[in-house]
Amino acid sequence: MGKNLSRLLVYKPMSESSKSSTSTTDRDKLDISTNQDEDSCRNGDVSQFPYVEFTGRDSVTCPTCQDQENQLVALIPYSDQRLRPRRTKLYVTSSVVLCLLLSGLAVFFLFPRSIDVSYVGVKSIYVSYDQVNRVVYLNITSILNITNNNFYSVNVANISAQVQFSKTVIGKSRISNITKIGPLDMKQIDYSVHTVIGDQMNYMYDYCTLTSIKVHNIVIMMQATVTTSYFGHTEQVSLERYQYVDCGRNTTYHYKRSEDLNLAQLHNSPFLSA
Repeated sequence: MGKNLSRLLVYKPMSESSKSSTSTTDRDKLDISTNQDEDSCRNGDVSQFPYVEFTGRDSVTCPTCQDQENQLVALIPYSDQRLRPRRTKLYVTSSVVLCLLLSGLAVFFLFPRSIDVSYVGVKSIYVSYDQVNRVVYLNITSILNITNNNFYSVNVANISAQVQFSKTVIGKSRISNITKIGPLDMKQIDYSVHTVIGDQMNYMYDYCTLTSIKVHNIVIMMQATVTTSYFGHTEQVSLERYQYVDCGRNTTYHYKRSEDLNLAQLHNSPFLSA
C-alpha cells in the first residue's frame, strides 16, 4: 500500500527507554500536524492532498488519473444507474420512425407521375387555293389538353406535330418553350400545322372547290408528340387521331362539335386512298 506520509515524522527504532521519554513530544507533534491538516481541509486547499493510489493484489493503476493531483476525481461504480443512458430504446425507435416517415413523404411527393395528353380537336381551319397549280392550302389549328399529375411543376419543352392525308404527310410543325404547368394542374395548348394538298393529289382541288356540295369533308390523321421536362428528366407522350375537316371553306369548330372518326367509318371513306 503506497501512501504519502509527508506530514508524518519518520523515526528510527529506539529502545524502550528512549521511546517512553519521547512519547510526549511525538504526541504533541502529531497533534500539531493533525490540526494543520484539518485547517487546510476547512480552507479548501485541495493541493494539500496529492494523488494517492491504493494498490492491492488485484488492483489496476488508473491510466487517466496521472497528473491530476490538484483536481478532484470521482469514483463511480460501473453498475451505477447514472452511467446507463435513459430511454435509449425510445430515442432509437423515434429516430427510426421519423426517418421512415420523412423518406415515405419524400418518395410520395417526388415520385414522378405520368403526364396526360389528350387531343381535344380542331379549333379552326383557314383554307386557301392556288388555281394555277391546283393546290389546296390548309392552316389547321388544334387543341391539346396537358395534365400534370405531379406535386411539382413541369415544363412543356416542345410539341411536334404532323398531318397525314391518304398515307402521305402533308404538313409538319414544331413549337418550343411553350409553357409551364403547375402541380396537379391542366392547361390547354393550341398549335397550328400548315398543310399543302397538291402534286399527285391535285384532284382534291376539284373536290374542295366543287360548288354543287356545301360540305367538303376529308379525313386527316393528326399526330402530335409532347415533350415535357422536370428535375432534368425528359418525358415524351405521343398520340394520333383521325379527324374530319372541311377543305371547302374557313371553319371554326367548337370543342363539342369536333367529330371523332372510328375505324369503320375510315374504311368506308372514299378519300382514304389516292
